[in-house]
Amino acid sequence: MAGAGRQRAAVAEQIQVDSHPTFQAEDKNIIEKDSLDKRQHLDPAAQYKMNHKRRGVAVIFNHEHFNWLLKLPDRRGTFADRENLKRSMTNLGFEVKCFDDLKAEEVLQHISEVSVDDHSDADCFVCVFLSHGEDDHVYAYDAKIKIQMMTNMFRGDKCPSLVGKPKIFIIQACRGDKHDEAVYVQDAVDYALEEPDSNITEVDAAGVYTLPAGADFLMCYSVAEGYFSHREIINGSWYIQDLCEMVQHYGSSLEFTELLTLVNR
Repeated sequence: MAGAGRQRAAVAEQIQVDSHPTFQAEDKNIIEKDSLDKRQHLDPAAQYKMNHKRRGVAVIFNHEHFNWLLKLPDRRGTFADRENLKRSMTNLGFEVKCFDDLKAEEVLQHISEVSVDDHSDADCFVCVFLSHGEDDHVYAYDAKIKIQMMTNMFRGDKCPSLVGKPKIFIIQACRGDKHDEAVYVQDAVDYALEEPDSNITEVDAAGVYTLPAGADFLMCYSVAEGYFSHREIINGSWYIQDLCEMVQHYGSSLEFTELLTLVNR
């Protein structure tokens, strides 16, 4: 289970908190994988053929800095996630495209361009979003984006070459206002007296929840609904660390959808 099973060093640990109410949404036509979720799901790897000519495209939207008007703290440590994911996805055979601190319009433009590409000879498509979250949105540099706006671009009528193939969205962001066990909340955020080498643990803003995305969508969240998502400022987020470790250990013997199933147990 991502984050919960790992023994984390509590060195000068502080938590950034910027939460808003979390709302529940009904799951419809969607395979949702929560790292803290105990529900039983069908094994997504058993449903898809992963033997096409190409593995596919993986786009990584990494957000560390934000427009000051949003009043969101920088996401220290996210560069480690970006680099670890880029290396891991490349090792799995994906064509990886990384984007840093894009504005909302730029994010949607890149996603639109990928959605109209020909994926006929690809196994799947992966989109990773590393940012702060709020309700059913994630934040770009200057504004929040509704998650459904991104997934809608890959529905069958708009992206026919991915029909029947997994469209995987990995969201590293919060989903509520609860902490997992063994995490202590403090009011202080990013004080100057912190030691520069301390691997402080922070929180990725507020909560996001799932809306129906359609068939063949695998929505992978770093935490279950109602919980904060934690990120170490040196090593990166707990969930992404676990995902990359799984790729390193089992990437040569398991398909990517199987790896996701392992990480989310």
